[in-house]
Amino acid sequence: MQHRKEAVQPLHRDESLTALIGDLANQSAGLVRDEMALAKQEISEKLLAFRASLMVIAIGAVVGLIAALALSAAVIAALATVMPVWQAALIVGAVCALSAAIVLAYGIGHWQQASLKPQQTIKTLEENRKWLKEIT
Repeated sequence: MQHRKEAVQPLHRDESLTALIGDLANQSAGLVRDEMALAKQEISEKLLAFRASLMVIAIGAVVGLIAALALSAAVIAALATVMPVWQAALIVGAVCALSAAIVLAYGIGHWQQASLKPQQTIKTLEENRKWLKEIT
């Protein structure tokens, strides 16, 4: 949804102050409605992209888990040829736990930086606020 501002009509000498204030109130209300619609659309678009990303991440995580389990079993079997099985499993488990902690910390950091804030709407609201100050 593109936001557009209506051109300010030139003042007619015979218009009363009450009529001008009424027009300003009507235009301001319309502007607020337009901005709310823009914010709603912007947030909807961001949520759709966010949901699609989460689905891809979930699928990747499941496939990655299956691969990690198979590789872990292979590493444990290989290490069991030179040490007891329990020691091999302990070493592989510790390495997996450390790797998981690093990946989770990285993911949480990016999650906290993600923003669903409607940046475009905030920008146009500020522009509209300046515009209203100029005409009043």
